[in-house]
Amino acid sequence: MRLSSFILPPPPPFFPLSPGCAIIRPPRDGGIRYRGLTQEQILPVDYEIEYICRGNRVIVGPKVRKCLPNGTWTDMMQASRCCKSSLGKKKLYIGALFPMSGGWPGGQACMPSAQMALDLVNNRSDILPDYELELIHYDSMCDPGEATKLLYDLLYTEPIKIVLMPGCSGVSTLVAEAARMWNLIVLSYGSSSPALSNRQRFPTFFRTHPSATLHNPTRVKLFKKWKWTRIATIQQTTEVFTSTLDDLEQRVKEAGIEISVRQSFLTDPAVAVKNLKRQDARIIVGLFYETEARKVFCEVFKEKLYGKKHVWFLIGWYADNWFKIKDPAINCTVENMTEAVEGHVTTEIVMLNPETVRGVSNMTSQEFLAALMSRLGGKNPEETGGFQEAPLAYDAVWALALALNKTVAPLKAKGRRLEDFNYNNHDITSEIYRALNTSSFEGVSGQVVFDAQGSRMAMTLIEQLQGGSYKKIGYYDSSQGNLSWFGNDVWIGKMDFMAPIAQLPVSVFVSCLPLTVGCMMALAAVFPLGIDGHHIQKSQFPVVCQFRLWLLGLGFSLAYGSMFTKIWWVHTLFTKKDEKKEKKKQHLEPWKLYATVGVLLAIDFLSLMIWQIVDPLHITKEKFTKEAPKEDLDVLIQPLLEHCSSKKMNTWLGVVYGYKGLLLLLGIFLAYETKSVSTEKINDHRAVGMAIYNVAVLCLITAPVTMILSSQQDASFAFASLAIVFSAYITLVVLFVPKMRRLITRGEWQSEQQDTLKTGSSTNNNDEEKSRQLERENRELQKIIQELRPSLKRSLSCRDSIRMETRLPREKPDS
Repeated sequence: MRLSSFILPPPPPFFPLSPGCAIIRPPRDGGIRYRGLTQEQILPVDYEIEYICRGNRVIVGPKVRKCLPNGTWTDMMQASRCCKSSLGKKKLYIGALFPMSGGWPGGQACMPSAQMALDLVNNRSDILPDYELELIHYDSMCDPGEATKLLYDLLYTEPIKIVLMPGCSGVSTLVAEAARMWNLIVLSYGSSSPALSNRQRFPTFFRTHPSATLHNPTRVKLFKKWKWTRIATIQQTTEVFTSTLDDLEQRVKEAGIEISVRQSFLTDPAVAVKNLKRQDARIIVGLFYETEARKVFCEVFKEKLYGKKHVWFLIGWYADNWFKIKDPAINCTVENMTEAVEGHVTTEIVMLNPETVRGVSNMTSQEFLAALMSRLGGKNPEETGGFQEAPLAYDAVWALALALNKTVAPLKAKGRRLEDFNYNNHDITSEIYRALNTSSFEGVSGQVVFDAQGSRMAMTLIEQLQGGSYKKIGYYDSSQGNLSWFGNDVWIGKMDFMAPIAQLPVSVFVSCLPLTVGCMMALAAVFPLGIDGHHIQKSQFPVVCQFRLWLLGLGFSLAYGSMFTKIWWVHTLFTKKDEKKEKKKQHLEPWKLYATVGVLLAIDFLSLMIWQIVDPLHITKEKFTKEAPKEDLDVLIQPLLEHCSSKKMNTWLGVVYGYKGLLLLLGIFLAYETKSVSTEKINDHRAVGMAIYNVAVLCLITAPVTMILSSQQDASFAFASLAIVFSAYITLVVLFVPKMRRLITRGEWQSEQQDTLKTGSSTNNNDEEKSRQLERENRELQKIIQELRPSLKRSLSCRDSIRMETRLPREKPDS
């Protein structure tokens, strides 16, 4: 059929009443070429029209449109315009994959954005003046399988593409891994997978969309700001979140922060959330998609894992009302979800420059949004896929254009041109790579800079959900390490974030003082034990003897007495089975402990004072057999050994050893009796029991051994001093090292209740408590039975009499 060409004026708006398409308006400075002459206002299905332009102008955009059965024309989302002809310019082709549908239909906004950037670049006389960029694009549907077929078409059909521009992470992974075989640079605008930062696997890959790991420096910065040293994580088991969490784990380790709990789930987060609660997670980083986020926080509401004791960190690219969307997969109301998510913090990559500055395209971010909305025909941004990422696609085209422009001069010096590019030309690819790698310009999405892995470096927006809506609370620039904080963060219950400086309570210090002083006095007694008449004057030796006695006696009373008192009161309070005594002694007052230690100390003080007054210690010399010297001298040597002794030394030692020995044996018995007791009031009695065992064993061995070795001064001193040192230090280590470890790691002096409940002995104690409760209930029931027994007897007797009366008339009379 012969085609006739003519230009019609724009027809008035017309709505079809029969199958077919209404005539549409031609572009400005142009017209429509019809297939044959027609005066019909309704064109049939499959009818094709072609745009033509006046003068030296050419069509930019779809040139041919076809009538569809639904009454619309093809490619109506893409505008067609008549632009000035670029005669003499050589074309460079970009192969792009825009996902117009699928899991992430980002091409709906990103493709118009990229086309807008191409139009501006082609109209610039200072950027690629001898070239024109043209976009050849397909719909990848965000599907790697579909993208494989489209990539084949791009590579094996003319013309040659100088750069590839994929969108989704899955598609970009496929394209970037294959592109190096064709010496092609890949520039993505919508890929966030951290796996794409692998330069060995993807050597020619760049992206204007930052990696998902860019959230992690911001999170670590906030952890440091609020002085948090322990965090927990929960993630959906996908490659993106797993690699992001691996990166976070490395960063927090370098910052001295511990990930105490790490949970993951595939589809159902119920078990993972319960584990977070059981392990007392407080600061929680969540990595999951929006649909899974609703499932997670429904479980969070059920487990009460929210409020002033918990802070959640989430990804910021969810919809603003994601927790209000009705989801059949959860059984929580909107009110439940709103309560659970209140106060959480989000981190989001800044994709639109917050400042009003004109970048390389001579357009501010707000002007860009207005132009994009015009291209979209006023379509609702929330219903347009990829609207948030549109600035990244816009800046991706500008980054490519500036890089190609930068390669013109170096290639010309080598005798090459951009139009000489083919899939076997490595030199041109290297120049494009070098130019992209050094890119730095101001775009509508902010400063465009690529790191060593080809990923975009950008600022991070920090938001907090306050009153059901997100509020900006700061920005963080990871490249500069600069945190811009607004100071408007709000915490449930007016939570104050303070440095975890552990402060020892005065009461704890006072309670530890007798034990510590006692150990110090016992250790100080080692020095007088080693002093003899060779080091001091003879008149001063009795004073040294008194020092030995008083330091050892009072030190033992303070140190061992403190432990004995605590274990005795634990036994008194928690091993009595009599109900009256339990009621009388339910509470342990601190003064009772101090008073008991004071009584033991007073007994020692009085006994030592009586000993010193009645029979004071003095020097006694023990003579040994005379010995001949080794040299040939006409003399004999008389060995002498100085002792601290008194007239009735054995009697005094028997009294002291007997009294102390009884205390040691009683302490061992009490420690054994209370080994199965678990109480929140005195939660270190097991450590006290171990210390008592240590002191008792060493003392019961050392006392008789030193008496036997009294004539061997070196062995006696070594044995006694080592016993004192070991008993003192082991006691301090057993009692205080666990407390100091808890104080340093957890910031608390006393262990929590759940720590004791995890032990087997605490289980025994719970059984004992249940047994006592049952005994009490049994006694109460017996009392009730005793009270009801008389009335029960009366009831039984009445019942028997009634039975007898009813039976008598039924008896057969005598004949």
